[in-house]
Amino acid sequence: MVKAEDARAMALSLPGTGEQPHFNRTAFTVKKKIFATLSFEDKTLNLKFTPAEQFIFCSPNSDVIFAIPNGWGRQGWTTIDLNKASKKLVTDALKEAYNIRAAK
Repeated sequence: MVKAEDARAMALSLPGTGEQPHFNRTAFTVKKKIFATLSFEDKTLNLKFTPAEQFIFCSPNSDVIFAIPNGWGRQGWTTIDLNKASKKLVTDALKEAYNIRAAK
């Protein structure tokens, strides 16, 4: 289990990360592009992966990390349930989403 406050701190520890409101979530940006959003209420973290990275991170039928079940998911947006996730998974996933957006 990862606390939402810890996920926020992990995201903000990445160089050049900004934070801003995004609907009912908090968005984390690099180079003005969102790489993650966090819901303190639902204790979920949404990450922007490429479809290939999403495939690598998401095991079939996982209830810990999974594609968002709509068109956003087909674009690579992926959810992590922080109540079920390990710190390593959250750290690795945040770094990957950050690196994808920072490289553009």
